[in-house]
Amino acid sequence: MVIEKFLKYVKIDTQSDETSSTFPSTEKQKNLARILYQELTDLGASDCYMHPEHGYVYAKLPATDGGRCKKTVGFIAHMDTAPDSSGADVKPQIIENYDGKDIILNKELDIVSSPSKYPELLSYIGKSLIVTDGTTLLGADDKAGVAEIMTMAEILLTHPEIPHGPIAIAFTPDEEVGAGVDYFDLDRFGADFAYTVDGGAIGELEYENFNAASAKIQIKGVVVHPGDAKDKMINAASIACQFDTLLPSDERPQYTEGYDGFFHLMEMEGGVEETHLSYIIRDHDKEKFESRKQLMQEITDQLNAQYGEGTVSLTLSDSYYNMKEKIVPDYQFLIDAANESMKEVQIVPKIVPIRGGTDGARLSYMGLPCPNLCTGGHNYHGRYEFICVESMQSIVDFLVRLAQDMYKYCK
Repeated sequence: MVIEKFLKYVKIDTQSDETSSTFPSTEKQKNLARILYQELTDLGASDCYMHPEHGYVYAKLPATDGGRCKKTVGFIAHMDTAPDSSGADVKPQIIENYDGKDIILNKELDIVSSPSKYPELLSYIGKSLIVTDGTTLLGADDKAGVAEIMTMAEILLTHPEIPHGPIAIAFTPDEEVGAGVDYFDLDRFGADFAYTVDGGAIGELEYENFNAASAKIQIKGVVVHPGDAKDKMINAASIACQFDTLLPSDERPQYTEGYDGFFHLMEMEGGVEETHLSYIIRDHDKEKFESRKQLMQEITDQLNAQYGEGTVSLTLSDSYYNMKEKIVPDYQFLIDAANESMKEVQIVPKIVPIRGGTDGARLSYMGLPCPNLCTGGHNYHGRYEFICVESMQSIVDFLVRLAQDMYKYCK
């Protein structure tokens, strides 16, 4: 059931756009929202609602005990796919009984997914994998989460003998561009706590994420004919390169893991007269996060002292914060319960830090504690993305069990 839903959802292009000034950033995200709203309505969920402008989808699963359970647990996933790779015309392929060898994604284009580059593939020998055709992303981030929540909802709604308390469901747009909860209606959602289903490999359970900021740097140069440029030209492009080299060379995404923070140059654009740099800054530790932003300012000041005041301007904007401090007070309730539910369906829990962010991070600071659960996918945002069929099926079992276990805690 979950696989059929997933294969249906990934074929709907819902790519978000970080350059857009609208919300949602792309109108096409509402195409999936309308489908989910109708499916929930047809299943008999209550309070089904799709926001006509913003595209959020909300629904409720009434408690099986007639309302004695006073706490509502929520499950959230996002509908959009990342701007990094095309989400149009996705052609998923199912590799049954994977043999541990190279997977030919696209013979014509010679695109191969190899365990020599992605050793996590070897964990799935004998299982079935869903992969791309090598020309698009797959969309498991986060349509796997959407499909798993929808399948959980269908199971609970068609099996009233399974005990559970009140459950809230929401699907959000624009998570991939950092705007997923800009217009999220906490009152309509109506949960006391929630989980985003937006993680990676099976077993991952996350309540720590990066503190995040963006940095925009504008560099103004002076154009002079290169034959007469001595002591006159100020080359903005060269200063941009200098700015980047003044950042720690080993604190980049490709050299970091676990709790390591980083500076990531996302974009460089311009020439001699004017150049723009765009960075993201990440660190789990709040003090180190603030130090990273301070270093950016110090480099800006240093270059202005060298080339003249106003040559370099820096704009820093915080994006989200580590939800750990909002989760820890309810750790035993939220994390231990999920741990136990995983074990009950033979999933080995792995508590790991998120090397990114989720809607749940911002929701936690809005007053809704919201750790993150696995979806079963790997290599998100690109052509080598894949997900395990058996993992998705087990995660549905886990969500159903978690709904039952939360009922025990909330009575």
